[in-house]
Amino acid sequence: MKILVLPKPIEGVSREEMLQHADAEIRAVWDLYAQGVCRELYTRANEPARVVLVLECATVEAAKDALATLPFARLHLIDFDVIPLAPFVGLTRLFQTAN
Repeated sequence: MKILVLPKPIEGVSREEMLQHADAEIRAVWDLYAQGVCRELYTRANEPARVVLVLECATVEAAKDALATLPFARLHLIDFDVIPLAPFVGLTRLFQTAN
């Protein structure tokens, strides 16, 4: 299952505090990528300091477990919007015949 992940800093956490742990965070995300869990990662075009991840996990719970291993999460510096994705089937209307 593809899962869209929108990391969001926890209110009151300073950018400086996050930067102290940024190298460890990047390495941990790379580990998830190498394991096949993190399939895509992007920088937001409108907010370059923020990222978007696409995970491949069997369940939302498995995705949350993987995210919990990240240093920012373990240190309670960040939270996540975790959004399961499904194929868009609305295009099938193009191929239906009118009765």
